[in-house]
Amino acid sequence: MTVTLAIVIAVVVVALVFDYTNGFHDAANAIATSVSTRALTPRIALALAAIMNFVGAFLGQKVAHTVSDVISPPQNNHGLIIVMAGLVGAIAWNLITWYFGLPSSSSHALIGGLVGAAIAGGVTVSWDTVVEKVVIPMFLSPLFAFAAGFAVMLLVFWIFRKANPHKANRGFRISQTISAAAMALGHGLQDAQKTMGVIFLALVTGGYVLPESEGGELPIWVIFAAAAAISLGTWAGGWRIMRTLGRRIIHLDPPQGFAAETVAASVLYTTAYVYEAPISTTHTITSAVMGVGATKRLSAVRWGVARTILTAWVLTFPMAASAAAVTYWILHLITRL
Repeated sequence: MTVTLAIVIAVVVVALVFDYTNGFHDAANAIATSVSTRALTPRIALALAAIMNFVGAFLGQKVAHTVSDVISPPQNNHGLIIVMAGLVGAIAWNLITWYFGLPSSSSHALIGGLVGAAIAGGVTVSWDTVVEKVVIPMFLSPLFAFAAGFAVMLLVFWIFRKANPHKANRGFRISQTISAAAMALGHGLQDAQKTMGVIFLALVTGGYVLPESEGGELPIWVIFAAAAAISLGTWAGGWRIMRTLGRRIIHLDPPQGFAAETVAASVLYTTAYVYEAPISTTHTITSAVMGVGATKRLSAVRWGVARTILTAWVLTFPMAASAAAVTYWILHLITRL
């Protein structure tokens, strides 16, 4: 086995570990609202989310190619070390925010990690891609999700203003099975592709696959492996973050849960297929939850918790980048010994 092949295998393994941590870190995105409203039991919700995450991973590759275009490492072992460092930085931040129960973005941790490692390694970063596909959607998608959640919830109130509350709640609990499945499908569509993109980048860097510009295609085994890893991670669950999303921001009822999940799923599909942007499922669903909650009254949303979450959002990119840069320097030093 050549040194290059060994490093490629190591990068693929670490990428799948990141995918797994993404699954249990972001499992709450798809199921927190359904569990908190008692529309689904935790185990049924987790099983549904795991299955739909797996299916969603096979529904597109546009986001994967966007992620693989963020940096341009050289096609040698040095380039592979940069990719590896980016992944380690993302995993480190995922574990830190998971431990403290903060629903931060695995997507932005990954992009931040790749950028940080690239800067430390002295290679090109496609800042146009970062700004257009990551930074701008990072700000716009939560704002849109909040506004859309608020508007959809007002529409639900108006449509069902004369309905029997007990019957309406029962109907929305049933509907949440569909909206939770749609949300989980969108999560798989978005987040599994990000891992595919990094593995594709590693294969191109190692010289085992041609770049997309030269006709290179994503191997089917990469898609299957990424789908399986995120699905298994989702099944492992993310109870700490689920508690934050489902209860600490606001106590949700079934209509609110349905509205938040429907809005978030719509944003995920649109950004994946139309804009090819790797947006944060965490930011999207959290903002939608805040939007639907604000229709009761602004004080119904626990803005102190929201402020803590916002802080984690702001810190994600630079902290993951810093962790990746430190990792690169350590790996580079080791490989020179």
